[in-house]
Amino acid sequence: MALPCLSSCPVGTEVPPSAQSGPEEGDAMTSTLTALLYLGLSVGPRTRVHAGTLPKPTIRAEPGTSIPWWTPVTIWCQGSLEAQEYRLHKGGHPGPWDTQKPLESTDKVNFSFIHMTEDYAGRYHCDYLSPTNWSEPSDPLELVMTGFHGKPSLSALPSPVVASGGYVNLQCASWMTFDRFVLMKEGERQPSSTLDSQQAPSGQFQALFPVGPVTPSLRWTFRCYGYYSRSPHVWSYPSDPLELLVSGVSRKPSLLTQKGPVVTSGQNLTLQCRSDVRYNRFVLSKDGARDPPWRLGRQPQAGLSGADFALGPVRPSHGGWYTCYGGHSLSSEWSAPSDPLDILVAGQLPYTPSLSVQPGPTVTSGENVTLRCQSLSHVDTFHLSKEGAAGPPLRLRSKARAGQHQAEFSVHPVTSAHRGTYRCYGSSNTSPHLLSQPSDPLELRVSGTADTVSPPQNKSAPGSASDPRDYTVENVIRMGVAAFILLVLGILLLEARHSQTRTPEAASS
Repeated sequence: MALPCLSSCPVGTEVPPSAQSGPEEGDAMTSTLTALLYLGLSVGPRTRVHAGTLPKPTIRAEPGTSIPWWTPVTIWCQGSLEAQEYRLHKGGHPGPWDTQKPLESTDKVNFSFIHMTEDYAGRYHCDYLSPTNWSEPSDPLELVMTGFHGKPSLSALPSPVVASGGYVNLQCASWMTFDRFVLMKEGERQPSSTLDSQQAPSGQFQALFPVGPVTPSLRWTFRCYGYYSRSPHVWSYPSDPLELLVSGVSRKPSLLTQKGPVVTSGQNLTLQCRSDVRYNRFVLSKDGARDPPWRLGRQPQAGLSGADFALGPVRPSHGGWYTCYGGHSLSSEWSAPSDPLDILVAGQLPYTPSLSVQPGPTVTSGENVTLRCQSLSHVDTFHLSKEGAAGPPLRLRSKARAGQHQAEFSVHPVTSAHRGTYRCYGSSNTSPHLLSQPSDPLELRVSGTADTVSPPQNKSAPGSASDPRDYTVENVIRMGVAAFILLVLGILLLEARHSQTRTPEAASS
């Protein structure tokens, strides 16, 4: 049934008789409608105010969401100036966890915990009461307590030094059977990533976090944590911090060691990073090392910038590939990497190869020479080292022949530069930077005309096959003296003959 229009009927609309009224009845109805509107009982805008939603509050924790055990933490809830009361709710807890009334002219309250314990770890949200109703709840806040379990380790694979724009995997590992691992980047409140753990062949539990692309405009410092699924808000101690170093394209330094790349246990090892670029800081990195790179400031020498990295007495763990980088203090970017330096630790495998030379230890410049390294023990790779050489040893894969493992290093043609003392070593594929005992030293002597133009390299006796000095002038002098003596003898003989001829003539006269 259609309702009659009470006012402002369209033109031409017929008003039903029952809707028609006199002046008194019309005034009474108008007064009633006005009273109803004044009391707010209509279905107009006032109804929408009651049904409308208040802005939801925001929630945060200071100093952060990952709080070490027994340290203070404060949760802030911010809503509206009209709020009369705030409630803090914790997941799994019936009813409000706590309530606070705001001070005048403030739109937020705080809930403080003096000592963080596992009881306070969990998921929180808050809401507030306005003069009309309660607001909707805030977004959840995950409050974590750290330091309840032993810390995992964090390493970069293959290296913590990454080229600008490159990627790297960060490995978080522990012997504890954590269900999940969390990666946190320094300066960020939320985890960078969370991954399920996997058991490695070594027996450790680990997760690999891909990171990148890295840029020199940011700092890339990370820590990781482990936790169990039954208590996801109770984490381990943080791992030691790992900072990624971003390498660029500026000129690379050089890396060397004064005593050569083959070292022995107990020997003091120092690696020198040098550059003609005025870098004022240097870093040394070892491939596969779990420890962060070594850092040093500039130590200028003879117009070069550089740093000496003293690694101390040599241990088997010192074997491996090293690179160094230079940088400026005003930039987070590092130089291009130096050429890699392979440090080999001798005396770590329990056998001694033998070294021989064909055709013999004394050869003439221009000949072909073969140095043969042999061993009855299993050898994967042979290394031939020359005493005093700064470069890496020569390497050859071992070949089995006549019940022995051997490798033949060919030198052709031999020159005076090959003169020196050689030793050979063996290594295995499982530990390529650990060498056997050295072979007996073999001295290669090179003689011939090619040596006369070479600078002297040892103090051989004059006239010996290995004496490199030039005797041309001395020989010319000797020949001149001999010619003079012959000339004098010839004159004396002629004079004597002439005297014999004159003696008979004097007698006859």
